[in-house]
Amino acid sequence: MNQPVMEAIQVVKFLGDGASKVQALKGVSISLGGGELALLMGPSGSGKTTLMSILGCIMSPSEGAIRICGHSTAGLSPDEFAELRRKYIGFVFQSYHLFPALTALDNVRLALDVRGERFRAFRRAREALAAVGLSHKIKALPHELSGGEQQRVAIARAIVAEPALILADEPTAALDSQNGHSIMSLLAGFASTQDCGVLVVTHDPRTLPFANRIVHIEDGHLVGENQSAEPVK
Repeated sequence: MNQPVMEAIQVVKFLGDGASKVQALKGVSISLGGGELALLMGPSGSGKTTLMSILGCIMSPSEGAIRICGHSTAGLSPDEFAELRRKYIGFVFQSYHLFPALTALDNVRLALDVRGERFRAFRRAREALAAVGLSHKIKALPHELSGGEQQRVAIARAIVAEPALILADEPTAALDSQNGHSIMSLLAGFASTQDCGVLVVTHDPRTLPFANRIVHIEDGHLVGENQSAEPVK
């Protein structure tokens, strides 16, 4: 595996307080290299979402260490967490999270605006939409796009800043087989061509052929890992 873009070392996470306090993660260790697409699979309540939130610098671990591109998250302030996310991490959500009143181009452009990169935002947004096959839809509003097209916009938004790490939460769950295949092909292609690490949380068995590794989580523990055959590109 290449130099890790993400490392989690013996991560423990408690949620809630008092009688409602539960241990969501129980000593999880995982790493992801540039150029690698890994799947994180497990039943509902297994800890997938909590682990994804910690790896995405949205939540802090109760115990253990997280490193993103060699940078430890220990002791970071909320502003420093936000800066780490902006600099290194792209997110793809199942529900797309597009702004309904903004065009596809403006939804993607905003990902660079928040990084203070307005001077190149329009050019890079156009390039990212072209990379996902939506050059002809740059002026379309989200309600004018199909579910597959909306997810492509979401991927364009995730890749526009050329992140080292992409975290995708159930990116194919709401899509038919053709669109799901297309979305996974885009993510796998971006991993290999941009040397980006991609971690996909999924229940969808259709994603299996695209992965380098499949990591299984259950009851807050990693319970197994499979190396995939040569993944589809």
